[in-house]
Amino acid sequence: MFDTIFTTPSEGLSITTGLICAGVALLLGVVIAIVHMKTSETTKGFLITLATLPVLVMAVMIMINGNLGTSIAILGAFSLIRFRSIEGNAKDLLSIFFAMAIGLACGMGHLLFAAITTLISIIIILFFSYTPILEPNKNRRILKIVIPEDLDYEDVFSDIFHKYTTKAALVRMKTINMGSLYKLTYDIHLKKGVKAKEFLDEIRVRNCNLKVLLSEPYLEEDI
Repeated sequence: MFDTIFTTPSEGLSITTGLICAGVALLLGVVIAIVHMKTSETTKGFLITLATLPVLVMAVMIMINGNLGTSIAILGAFSLIRFRSIEGNAKDLLSIFFAMAIGLACGMGHLLFAAITTLISIIIILFFSYTPILEPNKNRRILKIVIPEDLDYEDVFSDIFHKYTTKAALVRMKTINMGSLYKLTYDIHLKKGVKAKEFLDEIRVRNCNLKVLLSEPYLEEDI
């Protein structure tokens, strides 16, 4: 069912077969780019990359005559590519490997397998993107607070956390500014309906109006 359309390597690759593989790879790449555009914030440059990547991977596979060992090495080399034009995220990485996998399949002549894999993968991506399944806790935040060294960090914010959060755990503590300040990092879950400004205002009163940062868990912001 998933037989390759290529003939034996000794006979070479015909122009017609090559164009068919390239056309299918480009078509599937465009489909991948459209799905990524619908499910993520992205740029036109990145979408062009996704659309053309299967064709490029297919061309490399054809040049190495579908050698599996070499293809794995090529895949590892391609995985080192960094797209510096935008800040990457998990969905960008998924789409890149998705496009590369389809390019590998097309490069080995398994066009039907590539098409079915694309269809199944898109259904899975859309299902998880538009359903609450695997949805993380939206009230979870990372709180970073700077306090003076003479302030007792263990209990100084306990009453505030009890008022505004359902969970607050100190996950990191370090000294800054030659040891005159402490930077505390908390993993917290805000209560429903809590206004972030009121929460931060009470913390600022307690920490002598030093720096405070409230961010999403996946952001790497610092203070």
